[in-house]
Amino acid sequence: MSGSPKNWAGNIVFSARTVLRPRSLAELQEAVRSASKVRVLGSGHSFNTIADTNDTLIILSDLPRRIEIDAAAGKVTIDGGATYADVAPVLHRAGFALRNVASLPNITIAGAVVTATHGSGDDNQNLAAAVSGLKLVTASGEIASFRRGDADFDGAVVSLGALGVICEMTLDIVPSFDIRQNVYLGLPVISAIDSFDALMSRAYSVSLFTRWHGTSIDQIWVKALAGAGEPPAEVLGAKAASTPCHPIPDMDGSNCTQQFGVAGPWHERLFHFAIGNTASAGAELQSEFFVKRADAPAAIAALHAARDSFSRALFISEIRSVAADMLWLSSAFEQDTIGFHFTWHPEWEPTIAAVQAVEAALAPFKPRPHWAKLFTLPASAIAAAFPRTSSFRALAQRLDPKGKFRNDFVTGLLFDQSEG
Repeated sequence: MSGSPKNWAGNIVFSARTVLRPRSLAELQEAVRSASKVRVLGSGHSFNTIADTNDTLIILSDLPRRIEIDAAAGKVTIDGGATYADVAPVLHRAGFALRNVASLPNITIAGAVVTATHGSGDDNQNLAAAVSGLKLVTASGEIASFRRGDADFDGAVVSLGALGVICEMTLDIVPSFDIRQNVYLGLPVISAIDSFDALMSRAYSVSLFTRWHGTSIDQIWVKALAGAGEPPAEVLGAKAASTPCHPIPDMDGSNCTQQFGVAGPWHERLFHFAIGNTASAGAELQSEFFVKRADAPAAIAALHAARDSFSRALFISEIRSVAADMLWLSSAFEQDTIGFHFTWHPEWEPTIAAVQAVEAALAPFKPRPHWAKLFTLPASAIAAAFPRTSSFRALAQRLDPKGKFRNDFVTGLLFDQSEG
């Protein structure tokens, strides 16, 4: 492959000596077997060096798409290169749905899973929690299988790519359902703090978008089941929007999913941006930090108090809820969680300073970072926030004792620095 690939944002130019696009499982196995070090690049929607390597970078988009529905079991089996945009319409046509999806449809599902990408909604878990089975190409090129209930399963799902290459995943599915979406403007910050639980639990998924300016949160995006009753004219003083909204105020909302309470299929509402449309600001950087649900009101107050130290670097911030799961490296491991997402301007130094300011404001709440986004938390903070890191290291030592799938990023955060 000619040229050095970049990530979606363009802030990372991958340093791989070799970039491979296997077109079959056999080619993938040979590529892994022959390499001394391997990392996998999905849709490139990561903002740090989690996918980087100076050896072999594997891209799975040329694998044959596999979307096999088992209606009786309520499962779908997919390949490691499939995106939500690939899978969602196929499921809907067959009468099925994923319970939750990413904000953007072009994300690879395997990439979302291994980095513990959020879902959204009080009763909706991390996207990785939908996995009931997976197969990895291991360092020797052999296939290792894991099923929900196996001793190592909860450690193998959110792996940061450090255990092997996902070649197959089986996901839970549910009958297809309809969602309606309404947007409300101008929520007082004090109302969000005082009525936080009632606010976030009022619908299937609720997102708050804020620039951390003044005394108001800019927007509430409410995604409700179609049969949930008529949407209110206002929410805690926030008024219903009269024109299509983009999460970033003043940007064109026409490429976002349908609003104004018009019910439609799950895959045309749960994403913030419609399949095939360009998302967000374009040139941007992103961070996300997760705290215990019970700490969210205090965390909002802390961020609001510190807003002058980071808001100038910000396009927009999103606040969303995620239900607890049992996956060792999940940001929602054993705790109902609130995620604070930040979309930053692409200027590196101001953004890193802003990230550090956010981390300082959230430090009392032991924040867990999104693995694929920008953060500066040290390994000691990671170990304190993720109590099963030692268990994960032991699993990796068994599956990949020579560290073929580790890079500097993963090693620096989770493994002995001397392993390289």
